[in-house]
Amino acid sequence: MKKKIVFIVNPISGAQQKSVILSQIERAIDTSKFDFEIVKTAYAGHATQIAKEAVSNGVDIVCAVGGDGTVNETARALLHTNTALAIIPCGSGNGLARHLHIPIDPIRAAELIGEGCVQDIDYGLVNDKPFFCVCGVGFDAHVSMKFAEAGRRGPITYVENVIKSLKYAPREYELEIYNGEDVRKATYKAFLISCANASQYGNNAYIAPQASVRDGVMDVTIIEPFNFIDAPIIAVQLFNGTIDKNVRIKTFRCDKLIINRKKPGAMHSDGEPSKADCRVVVEIIKGGLKCVCPQNEGVREFGDNIQSMIEEQVSNLRIRSEQMLLSTKQTQRRIATMNKNVLDKVGKVKIR
Repeated sequence: MKKKIVFIVNPISGAQQKSVILSQIERAIDTSKFDFEIVKTAYAGHATQIAKEAVSNGVDIVCAVGGDGTVNETARALLHTNTALAIIPCGSGNGLARHLHIPIDPIRAAELIGEGCVQDIDYGLVNDKPFFCVCGVGFDAHVSMKFAEAGRRGPITYVENVIKSLKYAPREYELEIYNGEDVRKATYKAFLISCANASQYGNNAYIAPQASVRDGVMDVTIIEPFNFIDAPIIAVQLFNGTIDKNVRIKTFRCDKLIINRKKPGAMHSDGEPSKADCRVVVEIIKGGLKCVCPQNEGVREFGDNIQSMIEEQVSNLRIRSEQMLLSTKQTQRRIATMNKNVLDKVGKVKIR
């Protein structure tokens, strides 16, 4: 009996041409094994609604075709169900896909679905809101909020908001750290506090290089106040997977964390900013999501990141080439139609 797949497509996420990606998916899926349907989202939260309907209809796999926002919306509807999440990463960050070593190339990602390897992975809750990669408070949440308020997307806008936020002052936080029945308290003055289910924010920026989505705990990273000399070192370590070795960084693991701060402020969840009260509660739920992914997971070596970047660029070139070819064919069809219309009109003209 064939398995059923629903592909949920965010038509505006990332910079890739969705029409080409969808044609690649259709070529890569083995129709002797799978029946599939492609549904495009029309508004924020639509992916959650589509995924819930798929679960009700007994669909085996729901595949998020988009970025981290689409993945989050889709996955939250699949928690504690028998329907598995698959990902074809088409966003700007692709944090969970990169952590799970899901190929960035759409064809290879679609082929992975056909291999049928489904595993149980953890997810997190921050103030009862599901997340799958990283949530936190501090500088990164502040920048995410400013970026969202800017009304413009893209890396240039993001960098502009990072530069404008460089005067961000570290805050004092009181933490309640839970490991089963064991509870301890600690106070930190921190630039940011990150709670990671997966190892990275996205774009191979490893805020918690040792994190696993199968261990039932979160990896907490605290960046303490640092000077301008430390900043470029921390930035490099963020991308080569060694930030946990920096003396300005404190790390620990727990299954629940309560963050207390003096004032309400920004927090982020899988890159999406929101306003939160003085008390932020984060916890990890073990094995609550079925996911189509390779057997291996975890941080890549720096050389692997370079290889991943090359593969991504090759994939983007292939997509652009196919889009140009498709555009050329469409133009040729339009010209042929115009010529036919002209000839038809000429043929109808009576010679006097």
